[in-house]
Amino acid sequence: MQAMDISRTGLDVEWRRMEVVAENIANASTVRTATGAPYRAMRLVSGPKGRFADYLAAGGVDGRLQGVDVYGVEPIDLPPRRVHEPQNPQADADGYVTYPGFDHAAEMTLMIKTSRAYEANIVAMNAARQMYIRAMDLGKKS
Repeated sequence: MQAMDISRTGLDVEWRRMEVVAENIANASTVRTATGAPYRAMRLVSGPKGRFADYLAAGGVDGRLQGVDVYGVEPIDLPPRRVHEPQNPQADADGYVTYPGFDHAAEMTLMIKTSRAYEANIVAMNAARQMYIRAMDLGKKS
């Protein structure tokens, strides 16, 4: 797989990760989902498309690098937080509303980290493109 293709897979994964983080932030105050339970923050699980051991076993020369892929989205195991709001129509018999377990600072930090990873993939893709262009220029001169 070419370097630009590998960077493109990284862009795809980081874009999806940003969508999950944005959904978490948007649902920070969602008291009830369609199932009736409070929203649970999610995390994107990603990793290599191929097995790295296969690449090493082949000597690393046959193009087995395939970039990264999304394995799935899993809920974060944070306990819900209960807030005493007896005037809220969603309150239980004791006057408590159950909100999702959510760490706003951690979500914002992950958003920044994801944004930087996305930018790094763009830089890598542009560097590969520049190397390809330079190699083509050198080929024309010889």
